[in-house]
Amino acid sequence: MENDKRMRFTIGTFAIVFDSDKKVLLCHRRDYDLWNLPGGTVEMGESPWGAVVREVKEEAGLEVKIERLAGIYHKPEKSEICFSYVCKVVGGTIALNDEADQITYFAINDIPHNTSPKQVERIKDAQQNQFTSKTQMGQSSIEMIKEGKL
Repeated sequence: MENDKRMRFTIGTFAIVFDSDKKVLLCHRRDYDLWNLPGGTVEMGESPWGAVVREVKEEAGLEVKIERLAGIYHKPEKSEICFSYVCKVVGGTIALNDEADQITYFAINDIPHNTSPKQVERIKDAQQNQFTSKTQMGQSSIEMIKEGKL
């Protein structure tokens, strides 16, 4: 269509997995010195909730059950919408892979400084135990790493 002004978004989906001590599961990326929540892009024909279950299995080796939708986040610089789900581990064991060289649980006050700031915000929002929707502005974590800001 000529002059099509409809917005097109990438859809991301992320799991916020708390253990019994309220520590949150984070994965350390192999390609950058960055900690983040397990998750990623929704694939063609896939639902955001199906994608988050798949991503946790691929990135952390864990089988999860979604407990609730914690938030929806708009990242206008990237034309991206991200869904955050609070999930509970129901099977599997933590396993390193091609994407993650470390996977561990962190107390909220001990989250590493090189964790995606937008994802830290989502973790804190999820702790409030109520649905959140907001716009998240600013550079991506990878851009921040490249500029020495993270």
